[in-house]
Amino acid sequence: MEEGFLIEGIGSGRIGRIVMARIPIGVDLLDSIYEMVRKEKIQKGLILMGIGALQKAVFRNLKVFPQAYPVTPKDRLYFEVQRPLELLSLTGYVVSKMSGEPYVHAHFSASTVIGDTIATYGGHLDQGTITFIKVAVTIAELKGIEMGKKWVEERKTEDLWVGSKT
Repeated sequence: MEEGFLIEGIGSGRIGRIVMARIPIGVDLLDSIYEMVRKEKIQKGLILMGIGALQKAVFRNLKVFPQAYPVTPKDRLYFEVQRPLELLSLTGYVVSKMSGEPYVHAHFSASTVIGDTIATYGGHLDQGTITFIKVAVTIAELKGIEMGKKWVEERKTEDLWVGSKT
């Protein structure tokens, strides 16, 4: 197998500041993360964790492999749960879009009680996920690593690049 075939890009850097925020009750979690990123001027970062409770969660997952790119809403499932949820995990990254605006790509899992069982869901964090009690988010700022968004013709979208842009 050709060397490098298994990796499209690679880079290294170091962790800079660690930024942690307490998120109030009743706000959109994704909007709160964007506010953290803008307020702290984070250009590149890793979402290390998120914990707490949610009133409502909106999960977004790919439901079919698209026949053509770009991926559109018809290729995705948006699943909403509106009941008490425990935010179990929150991970992702922060980069700059080609326009220079920040972009947050986050995945999360949350659990809820249904009858006498616990059900856990996961997917992309989407607008409409509303916080409840004790939500905290931590982002590690990255330094010295080349990464961002670039146009990928094959997928007809801006996509993450790491290392060289070519």
